[in-house]
This record gives sequence, structure tokens and C-alpha cells, in this order.
Amino acid sequence: MRVFATLRPYRRAWVRRDAVAGLAAGAVVVPQAMAYATVAGMPVQVGLYTCMVPMLVYAALGGAKAMSTSTTSTVATLTASTLLAAGVAAGSLTALATLTLEVGLVLAAMRLLRLASLVENLNTAVLTGVKTGVGLVVAVGQVPALLGVPAATGGFFAQAADVVRRLGDTVPATAVLSAVLLVILLVLPRVAPKVPAPLVAVVLAIAASAVLGLDEHGVDLIDPVPTGLPVPHLPDPALAAGLLPGALAIAFMVFMESLAVARAMRRPADPPLDNDRELTAAAASNLAGAWFQALPAAGGFSQTAVNDRAGARTQAAQLVTVALAVAVALWLAPVLDLLPRAALAAVVVTAVLGLVSPREFARLARIDKVEFRLAAATALVGLTAGLLAAVAVGVGTTLVLILRELDHVRLLEVRPGPDGHPRPAEPGDAPVPGVLALLPTGGLYTANVRSAQNQALAIVAARDPLPRIVILDLALQRGLSVTVIDAILELDRQLARDGIQLQLAHLPERALAVARRTRWWSEWDRAGRLHPDLDAALAAARP
Repeated sequence: MRVFATLRPYRRAWVRRDAVAGLAAGAVVVPQAMAYATVAGMPVQVGLYTCMVPMLVYAALGGAKAMSTSTTSTVATLTASTLLAAGVAAGSLTALATLTLEVGLVLAAMRLLRLASLVENLNTAVLTGVKTGVGLVVAVGQVPALLGVPAATGGFFAQAADVVRRLGDTVPATAVLSAVLLVILLVLPRVAPKVPAPLVAVVLAIAASAVLGLDEHGVDLIDPVPTGLPVPHLPDPALAAGLLPGALAIAFMVFMESLAVARAMRRPADPPLDNDRELTAAAASNLAGAWFQALPAAGGFSQTAVNDRAGARTQAAQLVTVALAVAVALWLAPVLDLLPRAALAAVVVTAVLGLVSPREFARLARIDKVEFRLAAATALVGLTAGLLAAVAVGVGTTLVLILRELDHVRLLEVRPGPDGHPRPAEPGDAPVPGVLALLPTGGLYTANVRSAQNQALAIVAARDPLPRIVILDLALQRGLSVTVIDAILELDRQLARDGIQLQLAHLPERALAVARRTRWWSEWDRAGRLHPDLDAALAAARP
């Protein structure tokens, strides 16, 4: 795999575009990542560090030209849920290093097992439900910071009830600051979309804090940010088992979100996305970032969209964003000490509002009631049992739906088509006396082969007189498992009780390679029961 593939060949005319795009994306991603660090229960500098090593590694290994990689609201929220479920103290950098390393290892395992195509099949309704749960949980969790009251604990409904009880304790200066910043963050993107609203909000909040002395009026400021680059932090293997369930959920969402962003931002002239390459880049980004106090990293839509709109041509733009994050850590850390917590909460709330989409629920309800119920149920699980449970339920439900669809294989009576491939039999077709040719509408595998076997027996039983030969055309079969082979042999024995012989046709080479390792293959071959296509099988079956 070529390193820095998006930079080859690099044109001089792209330098200005990539530099401008990198600075524009950095103006969004740096304050946003710092805000997401607070969502994960980590110090704000962790978000800043996430804009360094993971970004650098993706720029070297990734294939999406405009992708901007740091962390997302979904990943940050799942990180907080994972650490809480594992009983880890809030703000533990050791636990964070362990979790991020595990996420990288899970992604690497997915790559080695070639699961990229499977992971991306997470149901749209499930994603809608998970994102809705994330949006609502994160939003209600940030309300105390917007009001200046102590943070609530518990689930979504417990936190919401606690906020209502504490409304009378609201700090007026904090509430006014929050209201002003929320207006800026919501209105500015509409009237001036090229202006980085998160950066404007953060700068205004810092300026107000310095000029007005907001901390003297009860406005909470963030903890001091250390000056300098992140120092290596070692993971703790003793924490690995407790963090693994969350690492699995986060790894799924990291790859899903990154791939979705890469596809959405891909230009028609860009090379096709390589899922395996993207999975490798995601794994390496997290494996490297784990040692340098980084949150689990994923492609973020908002900063990638800014990157793309600003004209990013290659991953050189992300290298500029990395340089900006390094500059902030080296020279602007003392300035960040004046940042009110309410400013970061406002950035988070406006960022997650887009995750809650009533319009998407309405679309699902209009198109497919089952998927609407699935989205609603997933969101409800997220709000009641937690987001880790929602992801687990979503992934499990998706796999069940996939298996159910694959299980609906049908057997069609067929005839040879003009191109040599089988076609459905039509009423005017001349029958071949004593012969019944059947074609499964999809490949046979463990979950559907018994259904196909029962269908074959039912079709044969409905024929009068019974056929003397049944030809099973396996043109759509990709491979053969032991379960499928056993079912075919069992069908053969069941048909043989009525004096009917089962024959096979059109078995592809990959399936043939497996079949040749079995004893029955040579026996059937010698008996003339195996044929290269349906034409040959019918010709051999004619009396």
C-alpha cells in the first residue's frame, strides 16, 4: 500500500487550496474536538491531541482526499459510556489509552478477517436510531454546563429530571453567555457559511472572559491546559477485559462514520474508495493515537465538509490542520485557560442537533413501517439502557435482518436460456419427459439450505407423475460449506426413496474446488450425475 497516495502526483497549483482548506477545517475541528473531549469525560487537551497523531496517520494511509479525521460526537459519547460501564474514574488517561488501543486492534482484526463489506451493511434505520440516541443523550448532558449548575448523573431521563429540578440554581451570567453563543453557532452558518462558527464562538467566549472577568461572576472555566505536545501514555492490560465490549461498539461506529463521510465527500473524478484501505487507515490511526492521549478517531462530517468546500485537493490539507493543532498546543495553551465550559457545551449542543432528525423518522415511517419501528426502538434503547446497548441491539438486529433476507431463497423450475444461462420455465415450453430442473434464486448457505431442501421436496411431491431425475442448477452458488453438502446429500437420499435421482449442474469453480475434496464428488462424477451446465444435464437426461 502506497504511503501518502493522495499526494501522488502533487501539483503546485494545489498548495494554496490545501493550505486554505486545512486552516479552515482546523478552525472547526480544533474547538469541536476539545468540546468532544469534555463529552468523553476527558480534559480538553485530549481533543486537541486527537487532532495530531490520528490525523497524521490517516493522511499517510487513507485514500479519501478531503477526509478530516479526529473524533465525533457519537464516538465521544460511546467512549464516556464505555468508561462509565467499566467503572473507570472520569478523566483516566490510562483507561483512555487502553480503550483507543483496543479500538485499533478490533479494526485491525476486522481488516485481517476481511469484514469491511460486512461492517458497512449496518441498517440505515439502526444508524438513525443510534444517532438520535446519541444526539439527545449528549444534548441533555450539556445543559448543566449551559446553565452553570452541577452536572447530572444517570441515564437520559434521570439527567433531564435533574436539570428541571436545578433550574432555580441557574447562574445568570452563564445562561446569558450560553444564549449568546448558541445564537451565534446557529445563525452564523446560515448567514455566513464560510465563517467557522465554532472558532468565532470560542474566541468571543475567551475575549469576554478576559475583558469581563466572567469567572468572578460565577462562570466556570475549563481546567488549565498544559503547554506542549502530548507525552506517550501507556495502556493498562488489566483494564482491557472491562473495556472490550465498548471497544467493539466504538470500532463499528468509527468505520461506519468514516466510510459514510468518505463516500459523501468523494468527487466523481476521485479514484474509487477501497474499503480495505480505509479500514487499515482507521485501525492504524487508533493504534498510533492510543499512545499519545488521543480519543478513538474517526472521520468527522462537519470538518470534512468544511475541508471540501474550502477546496481541499489532497491529504496535504489535513497535514496543515495537524500543524495548526500543534501550534495551538505549543503557543496558545495559556489563552485556552480563559475558556468558559459553557462555550464548549454550546459547541457540542449545536453539533449534535443535526443527529436528531424527525424528518428521517417521517421518511422511514412513510416508506417502511418495520424500519421506522426499528429506528424508534434503537433510539429508545439508547435513551433507557445506554448507547452501548443501542449499538449492540442495532448490530444484532441488522445481522438478523440480513439473515432473514438471505433465508428467503426460492426454487424456480428452469429451462436453458439463449445465452446458456438458465431461465424460468414458461407455460409454452416443451417439457423434458421425466426431468425436473430447479434453480435457487440465490446461493445456498447454512441459514437457507434447509428451506431450499424442503421446497425441492414439496415441488417434486406436487408433480404427477413423479420425475425420474431432478437437476439442481447451482449457477448462483459461490462456495460450498459442509452444511450445504450434507443437505444436498440428505436431499439425494430422500429423493432416492421414491426412485428419483438428484443431479447437479453449473457448479462454479470456487464451489467445485471444495466439492472435489469430498468422497461423494468422485462417486457422482463416475455415475454421470455432475454436469457443466443445464444444457448438458438435460441432454444427458433425455431417454
